[in-house]
Amino acid sequence: MRRVVVTGMGIVSSLGHSIEAAYERLKTPRNCVESSEDLKGYKGLQTCLWAPSHFERPSEYNRKVVRTMSPVSMMALFATEQALAQAGLKDSPIIKGGRLGVAYGSCSGGVDANADFYSVLMNREIKNVTSATYIKMMAQTCAVNLSVHLGTTGRLLPTGTACTSGSLAIGEACEAIKFGRQDVMIAGGAEEFSATQVAVFDTLFATSRLNEDFGSTPRAFDSSRDGLVIGDGAATLILEEREHALQRGATILAEIVGFATNTDGRHVTQPNAETQAIALRLALDDAKLSPSDIGYVNAHGTATELGDITEGTALASVFGSSRPLVSTIKNYTGHTLGACGAIEAAMTIEMLRHGWFAPNLNLVNPDPRCGEHNFIMGEGSASDAQFAMSNNFAFGGVNTSLIFSRV
Repeated sequence: MRRVVVTGMGIVSSLGHSIEAAYERLKTPRNCVESSEDLKGYKGLQTCLWAPSHFERPSEYNRKVVRTMSPVSMMALFATEQALAQAGLKDSPIIKGGRLGVAYGSCSGGVDANADFYSVLMNREIKNVTSATYIKMMAQTCAVNLSVHLGTTGRLLPTGTACTSGSLAIGEACEAIKFGRQDVMIAGGAEEFSATQVAVFDTLFATSRLNEDFGSTPRAFDSSRDGLVIGDGAATLILEEREHALQRGATILAEIVGFATNTDGRHVTQPNAETQAIALRLALDDAKLSPSDIGYVNAHGTATELGDITEGTALASVFGSSRPLVSTIKNYTGHTLGACGAIEAAMTIEMLRHGWFAPNLNLVNPDPRCGEHNFIMGEGSASDAQFAMSNNFAFGGVNTSLIFSRV
């Protein structure tokens, strides 16, 4: 079976717009949450919090480049260009040779493009719709725009599985290489901010209402959690067959040794600890590892009561007394939806490389209903862990688990 390694990474997030900047920002024990004046203007919305990336379109992205791109695709491209450069593949003939593919996801496409598209139904006129509107709004917009812009001719694997869009893309890309279908894959996820996304969780009573105390939220796994905060961003990983990477002298950042995905098959918005645990065990089986081999777990950590308790129960059932270090990046970045799996995978790899793992910001009193865990609290934790796991769970009952090995 072919081995799959990571040779490049790029990111756009509230932590920073490069992997180095984002990793360094993790060392600052302060979240990236802000109060949004815009959200305050929506009648009935209970939260006004967000965790913005503050991404602005680069000047080199001229009108021709972005003709079919919404901000979500621009962020995906920005992160991908970083990743290709780090991998030493920028402008490489490999990109257009047919053995490189794209796996990329988001919850939805461009926000403004969606509004323009549906204005046809609302206003019964088509003045806001152009030939590019659908390309900007469709769920596969990131994958398609990356492929067209870069000229890739290999596989195209769009993922639109809500909060597992990024992690599922990485897993599907890994399997495409593992089973010999491709040699290199561009994989990741992106999401642009929208008040509609905030409204979805607000109506489920799942958003944080600490509007005047936003430095203390989200607080996943804490007894006094009060909900999630929505963020935005993108992250891209360059996955490569190990021998292919070694032959061209690439620097290997990590190896992907395990991946699994399954579905709850029970409820659209209520997670299931049993099937989550199965996904984690399947990833361990794929990696040929035991629970005690895992030194760190990057948790999904939504900071919702049901989400935290379900995930904590699943982790406890799988890891038992081995109790690896556990923390969640979302206490920094908020929930970046379709981007979170990719952003968290990139940060997990970077922490694994440096032997330092970020704390659970704002976690003071762990909720005992989440089970007994070795939560990182206060300061970060140094560790020579060889293997790290990153988990994500999504609406629709989609579960993913990725396992990375330090090189």
